[in-house]
Amino acid sequence: MAKSFVPSDERMRQVLEDAKRIAVVGLSNKPDRPSYQVAAYLQAQGYEIIPVNPMVDEVLGQKAVASLKDVEGEIDIVDVFRRSEEVPAVVDEAIAVGAKALWLQLGVIHEEAAQKAADHGMDVIMDRCIKVEHARLFS
Repeated sequence: MAKSFVPSDERMRQVLEDAKRIAVVGLSNKPDRPSYQVAAYLQAQGYEIIPVNPMVDEVLGQKAVASLKDVEGEIDIVDVFRRSEEVPAVVDEAIAVGAKALWLQLGVIHEEAAQKAADHGMDVIMDRCIKVEHARLFS
């Protein structure tokens, strides 16, 4: 039986409270895109946003990097806005850079990759919007 990867509210709140730096994989520089709106919200909440997208130079005033391997310093949360079939490669990079948590946005579901991240000690939240959960938990 597959694990759902939706932790308790207390655990999600702890992951969000402990985080300072969030790498947003697939962050678009187009303001009408959900990834942009979510990252703008997170930035407004005081998080440092790291755009991870090889197709853009910068988003929300932050220099973009091509991959997680190009991020300097620690990554607290890897927030993924990519198609589900691209998640395993993102998880491998997240493991390689020692990310603390993996957050797969609404509709991004990959049980095996999520399990691999969990097996490597990451908190994993899957098929949930980090903006919606943050607003709900901290309102």
